[in-house]
Amino acid sequence: MGAASPHLARLGRVSRPAGSAAAADARAYCDDVLRGLGFATTECAFEYSAFVGECATPLAGLLIVPFAGALALAPRSPNVAVIAVLVLLIVKIVASLATRRGVLHLPFARRRGVNLEAVRGIQEPRVWLVAHIDSKWQPVAMLTRVGGVVVSATSLIALILLALTRAALPATVTWAFFALACVGAVPLMLSYVDSRNHGTVDNASGVAAVLEAAAVIPSSARVGVLITDAEELALAGARAWARSRAATVALNCDSVDDTGSLVVMYTGSRPARLLSLLEGAASSDKQPLRVLRLIPGILTDHVALADAGWETVTLSRGDLRTLQRIHTSRDSLAYMNGTGIASAAQVLARTATELG
Repeated sequence: MGAASPHLARLGRVSRPAGSAAAADARAYCDDVLRGLGFATTECAFEYSAFVGECATPLAGLLIVPFAGALALAPRSPNVAVIAVLVLLIVKIVASLATRRGVLHLPFARRRGVNLEAVRGIQEPRVWLVAHIDSKWQPVAMLTRVGGVVVSATSLIALILLALTRAALPATVTWAFFALACVGAVPLMLSYVDSRNHGTVDNASGVAAVLEAAAVIPSSARVGVLITDAEELALAGARAWARSRAATVALNCDSVDDTGSLVVMYTGSRPARLLSLLEGAASSDKQPLRVLRLIPGILTDHVALADAGWETVTLSRGDLRTLQRIHTSRDSLAYMNGTGIASAAQVLARTATELG
């Protein structure tokens, strides 16, 4: 299938695991394109721990089984439920620290990544266009993993509520929720990282959209471009880069499929100003735009930037079939040609120009 976007054809033809020669080659291509557009580029090296990105999700899946089992073996016990809630809170705090800080500071599984930063002129950009260059393969699609997170979380909450309320229900109900928690944990256990796909939609398409947007943004606009590395490993590149910059505005672009409507996702407080500008830009291009809070089980670079105080969102295009391909061997040029990239780039460019 011929690609409608030359950038997608160039970037989306091979796997680009973080730290690989293919990722470096793709970054060099982006460097050439951005320099040709008048940007001054800088490679920003960083170090990180791959442990969180490679092991955290499978470990979470493994821990769900004994946790759910303990709740099922002690049904209708408020004390067990209270302890379970405390354990979940502790796990949440530890997981948050591991994700926000551990990915950069844990002393094992250390690796080196490189972000590409591009600016025009001497003034600091008011807004950054962001997309990650790396890709990853997993045995389960993103949609399956999201389903696993939802099913496991719902089942654990149900088990805790049964214990707290001492509900007079048959034991089969308790064990049914235990079974559901275990079923939901399986996709998480299987979420180990490999490099058997090309990462065409995730995220050669997002990088292509950013490069196309950069080509039409006026040179006078204070807009920078950031191509991150190791996003697929707990957002390591964005977290490292955010430490070196004062928080401002970032429009992240991740996974722009041929089908489906444009989707803008956010985390934390609703960024009303950005959403209004994006909706206006999409309307000008006669593009339907859906606004969603970030779906559980999905991480994008805007999460790392939001954690650092940035005003930020992620723009995507797709539907459930897109989520069924992401992180699988079907994420390749054989399944898309980039017809949705130009319109996404226009929305990014109009919004960034107004902000910049």
